[in-house]
Amino acid sequence: MLFLSNFKSTVLLWLLVFATCGNETEKIASTTPPPSEPQIEKVEKEIIVAANRTDAYLPLLKGKKIGIVANQTSVIFNNEGHTHLVDSLLSLNVNIKKVFAPEHGFRGQADAGEHVKNSTDTKTGLPLISLYGKNRKPSQEQLDGLDMVLFDIQDVGVRFYTFIATMQLVMEACAEKGIPVMVLDRPNPNGHYVDGPTMEAAHTSFLGMTKIPLVYGMTIGEYASMINEEGWLENSTKVDLTIIPLENWTHTSFYSLPIRPSPNLPNDTSITLYPSLGLFEGTNVNAGRGTEFQFQRYGASFLDRDKYSFTYTPKPNFGSKHPKEEGKLCYGVDLSKAERMGEVTMDYVIDAYNNSTDKTTFFLTSGFTKHAGTDKLQKQIEAGNSNTEIKESWQPDLEKFKKIRAKYLLY
Repeated sequence: MLFLSNFKSTVLLWLLVFATCGNETEKIASTTPPPSEPQIEKVEKEIIVAANRTDAYLPLLKGKKIGIVANQTSVIFNNEGHTHLVDSLLSLNVNIKKVFAPEHGFRGQADAGEHVKNSTDTKTGLPLISLYGKNRKPSQEQLDGLDMVLFDIQDVGVRFYTFIATMQLVMEACAEKGIPVMVLDRPNPNGHYVDGPTMEAAHTSFLGMTKIPLVYGMTIGEYASMINEEGWLENSTKVDLTIIPLENWTHTSFYSLPIRPSPNLPNDTSITLYPSLGLFEGTNVNAGRGTEFQFQRYGASFLDRDKYSFTYTPKPNFGSKHPKEEGKLCYGVDLSKAERMGEVTMDYVIDAYNNSTDKTTFFLTSGFTKHAGTDKLQKQIEAGNSNTEIKESWQPDLEKFKKIRAKYLLY
């Protein structure tokens, strides 16, 4: 593996010049970390994402036919805001042959779980190959004619966030084809801690392909190295892997994502709550989809209305064409003022379960197990275990993972 560092970026990173995508009502979270959180350090220097470090990787692309795995977060920052990586590299005469698009598509417009079709990028004329739907792993034919695949997507550090599964399958396909992979690293906004249930082999899926905790505390580049070196690719193969690292970021650095990483993660608050509220995806409870406060609230029409004063009604919107509890008055909890999290908590799911008027329909068992990575979590909640008791059961696996993780940390 080649680790490249100590190069100066040709383009300055401006993280706080512009706000996240979305309307004004979505700008709930502060752009600075709460003073009560000593584990998050103030960043004195600009964080330079790997995509901006063109001096470090352009020489390695010269004369090669390149495929790029990218979405709307794949940008180079500049004084005007940002330019998409594909557009920038084309202007620099990099020979890009095709683009591979993950969940939500190349421009990030598709719903979660919505199949994305192969098409052509109207701006560049490049063929777009979908890696979400029936074709989640590039076929050997789709890799024909490529000398290298470049991966650059913003991750949020949660196991069931599907971009890391896409990366693993791309690495696997390239290993089989003998094509090198280059990963341009980006900060992990949840990279300051490790927590949650660890994936069990019996429950692996596209929502979790390796035995890692729900929150794994690694950048996407660090995680790529772990996948490669731990033999987690099919048949324990390895790909020729290059990581272009970040500059001026550590795991204790605070990083506010300047671009919405997916339709239903509009701001810092949603991203910090996502590891805990994302588990509602495996239940009948709405977690803010169909509102402008996705993963910043939870509720349902069947929760005990006497227990909750907060109400809202999910409606079809940009992030969800058909949200759960669509058009129904939901009773629940508003978390839009929540401070930055440093752990996964089960308090929200436990609260909703305990106050559900029909507990027999609360869990979508298969989906909940896939999100949790284990069938034990549902059983623990149904048995009345507390948040503390559940978290204690995670600790042995977390300690084992942290020892493996330590070998691949770059920052």
